[in-house]
Amino acid sequence: MYPGLFMALLAAAAFSARLAFAAAPVSPETESCLDCHRQIHPGIVAEWEKSRHARITPAEALAAPRAARRLSATAVPPALEGYAVGCFECHGLRPGDHADSFEHNGFDIHQVVSPGDCRTCHPEETSQYAENLMSRAYGNLAGNPVFRDLEHTILGRLRPAKGKPAIEPAAEPTRAEGCYSCHGTKLRVVGKERRTTELAGELEFPVIEGWPNQGVGRVNLDGTLGSCAACHTRHLFAVKTARQPYTCKECHVGPDVPAFKVYEASKHGNLFSSHAAEWNFERVPWTVGRDFTAPTCAACHVSALVTPEGRPVARRTHRMNDRLPWRIFGLIYAHPHPLSPDTTVIRNTAGMPLPTDLSGKPAEAFLIGSEEMERRRRTLQAVCLSCHGGSWVNGFWARFEHTIAETNAKTRDATAVLEEIWKAGLAAGPAGGGSPFDEPIERRWADVWLIYANTIRFASAMAGGGDYGVFADGRYRLNQAVAALEEWHRERRKPKAAGKP
Repeated sequence: MYPGLFMALLAAAAFSARLAFAAAPVSPETESCLDCHRQIHPGIVAEWEKSRHARITPAEALAAPRAARRLSATAVPPALEGYAVGCFECHGLRPGDHADSFEHNGFDIHQVVSPGDCRTCHPEETSQYAENLMSRAYGNLAGNPVFRDLEHTILGRLRPAKGKPAIEPAAEPTRAEGCYSCHGTKLRVVGKERRTTELAGELEFPVIEGWPNQGVGRVNLDGTLGSCAACHTRHLFAVKTARQPYTCKECHVGPDVPAFKVYEASKHGNLFSSHAAEWNFERVPWTVGRDFTAPTCAACHVSALVTPEGRPVARRTHRMNDRLPWRIFGLIYAHPHPLSPDTTVIRNTAGMPLPTDLSGKPAEAFLIGSEEMERRRRTLQAVCLSCHGGSWVNGFWARFEHTIAETNAKTRDATAVLEEIWKAGLAAGPAGGGSPFDEPIERRWADVWLIYANTIRFASAMAGGGDYGVFADGRYRLNQAVAALEEWHRERRKPKAAGKP
């Protein structure tokens, strides 16, 4: 038993109840914003008025019991302490740091609120997020020539041509609502425009290239990376939303990263669908067995968890890989997590910016070692053990790591066939200066690891998912694709009959 923490949890519950319908004082600057925006953007204002930001001042938040605090700062600027966190408190911070700052009705404000602004009250969370792969999602895609080549073949336009089709680059709007919708765009102020408004007449606004975007690795106009609104959606910023699997579904729905659809079909997902209305998604820390009875994505990867007696299960983290020893999203093989969130620094033995060789050998100098993998394994298993016995958890984990080895082996089989195809000159591979993704047979190879092996691993990782591990983009499809590669190779190796072209 942890009586001290237990009493703190009771105090936290009482504190939250007291704030449920309170309204915090609003600064004169924010009140000025609200005077207009209540009429122009009633939806935005209504969302904010329901938020915790509108109901509690930073000073009150700092006075909360430590176990219940939502902010990690030990102090905030005096000018912010006594007011609700409103329009001006977010859009008026650090105007000199934001390239999109502009004069608006007597105030210097910026449109794009960034982690640099949220850091005022949430420094620990923003520091952790900066060390997260998600924060580098834009650069890790745009700055990696292999990944950028794959993006080009997916989003570009195929044009008929003699030989293999030519691929025209995708237009910027296509890229922005394609891969970079989740990865994040790079924002840039490209000018100003004057617009006529109903209440204030003609006003001048900055024009921002890459906007709008809420991608996890967005490059902001103050140089920071990411968007807190990717999970804590504007302007409610509710922990309840961030803890829902639907939030993760925005990007992790598949088929390349099929986390949500696998979760939805799993036993955990079934329990969530059946009982989520009975759960408390607001309480901090989140109590296993009382606030919820089956995990969501946040429970496993992010949230601070305790038992009903107050015993800590897992610390809150915004560095999502803190509990992940394996990176199961195959690139081309599943592998230990990268050491740095900036994966553009990785080089395999062939000098390619990939975490493994084409043979599957890890680029070990750039990946976490066995001791760190074990630490993360134990951290995640602690979450599992709060509901399951040791034999269950150990048995599940053994199957999961077997699945990693199995799918990597089958990916290696497929890659070996493709290497023979390249060697025979039947497709132009990277050794000859070609793309590994642009020819039909290469796309079939990419299906093996990008779709099928990934689906199998995610189904295994979430202890279920039913047919997703077998027929629905699972083992059936993977073996079918490997067989098709081998058949294609065999047919083209056959000698041509005399007189036939």
